[in-house]
Amino acid sequence: MSNIVLGREHEKGILNELMTSGKAELLAVYGRRRVGKTYLIRSHLEKHIIFSCSGQIDGSMESQLHNFHLQLTKYFPTKKKTKYPENWKEAFESLEEGLNTITHKRKKVLFFDELPWLDTRKSEFLSSFSYFWNMYAETKPDLLVIICGSAASWMIKKVVKNKGGLHNRITQRIRILPYTLAETNQYLLHNNVALSPYQLCQLYMVTGGVPHYLSGIKKGRSVAQNIQHLCFTKDGLLYGEFDNLYKALFSFPEKHITVVAALAKKQKGLTRHELMKTAKLSSGGSLTNTLDELTESGFVLKSNPYGKGTRDSLYRLIDEFSLFYFRFMHQAVTEQKNYWMSISQSSTYASWCGYAFENLCMRHIENLKASLGIAGIATTEASWYSPGNTYTDGAQIDLLINRADNCINLCEIKFCETTYTITKDIAAKAVQKRDLFRQQTGYKKQVLLTWITMKGLVDNNWRQQAADVEVLLVDSLFSNA
Repeated sequence: MSNIVLGREHEKGILNELMTSGKAELLAVYGRRRVGKTYLIRSHLEKHIIFSCSGQIDGSMESQLHNFHLQLTKYFPTKKKTKYPENWKEAFESLEEGLNTITHKRKKVLFFDELPWLDTRKSEFLSSFSYFWNMYAETKPDLLVIICGSAASWMIKKVVKNKGGLHNRITQRIRILPYTLAETNQYLLHNNVALSPYQLCQLYMVTGGVPHYLSGIKKGRSVAQNIQHLCFTKDGLLYGEFDNLYKALFSFPEKHITVVAALAKKQKGLTRHELMKTAKLSSGGSLTNTLDELTESGFVLKSNPYGKGTRDSLYRLIDEFSLFYFRFMHQAVTEQKNYWMSISQSSTYASWCGYAFENLCMRHIENLKASLGIAGIATTEASWYSPGNTYTDGAQIDLLINRADNCINLCEIKFCETTYTITKDIAAKAVQKRDLFRQQTGYKKQVLLTWITMKGLVDNNWRQQAADVEVLLVDSLFSNA
């Protein structure tokens, strides 16, 4: 019986289309570690896979070839009598011989998992694979070749944007993202874990909707108990995950970790210049490449503050698990029993939740747009910051939505389990932000103070004064936009 793949309807639709096409297909699948790439392919296409192999992390060329040959003998038993291939050219020749023994014309799937690990230094794997595709697989209309990797930046640079034998050869690509809040809720309900929206957000701000991480959530435990077990006990799924995560994604992860550690300390993000100063990094191509790889892999968001150019671009760490790790796990006293149970009740955690919830909302910008009734309107999202001076206080807006219909939403994002109360002081600060924004940017269009909360706003005079638009999390973030 096939395994159930929850969600991923768009991705499954693409796979179905490729399986019914009348030509050879080369599909590139990429996404971060533990996001469910391999599970999706194997579960949805298990009856059609006629050969599969996977790269071995830190494996030598010899060990990769050895593993490849073992898979050949599994799928094509006659290959047990053949010698091990000495190079990738021989390996693919042997694969061709095995494929030629299959006579049916139904669509067949070849699955190469963790491709970046197969391409060891000086192995010429990629050139041999390119030759295999160009001279053999591309001529077979009944073949779907799937190449998959966790290192998104490698997959894009080496495969999707390949300038050699694979140039323009990819016929389709799929980037597997973590689950949204709605998909996370669906996944947990399937596992008989029912949570309130507030509780679900608390877990999402740790796991980021990564399916493998979510698999460690157990029913019958509180949110705090689940986080304690996942992150702060030695047999928890996320206890040693941080080091494994970056090592699996990047060949030399030291600089990547230095960058994310610096970004984790600054809520609004850092410019390139600020990052070099904070992390004590030198400028040049190495830093550019590191930032590009982190951005391509979905760990860092690059954005231009409103009214600023690319020189002022902000880099913001948006990977939920990395943010949680640096704030609470990096120097945690893990041997202290129930360490997280006490931390979760502190003001430090409550303050961090406010920032993490802003991050969560940015992740679900399409849901927010749908709730605002502007799903079909072109928008740009940005932040805005005014440092203030002798005569006026500074102001910071972490999310503004600049709309093509002559409006802009200045978003106030509040994480609160109950309805949120706008007080006199809070209302005054919100109005001051709006007025300062208008004054300093010269923005002449309609500016809407927009409040994003869990359960709405308490109806009082200050709400009437300072809230033009309200967005409830249950109505927006939990829908499949």
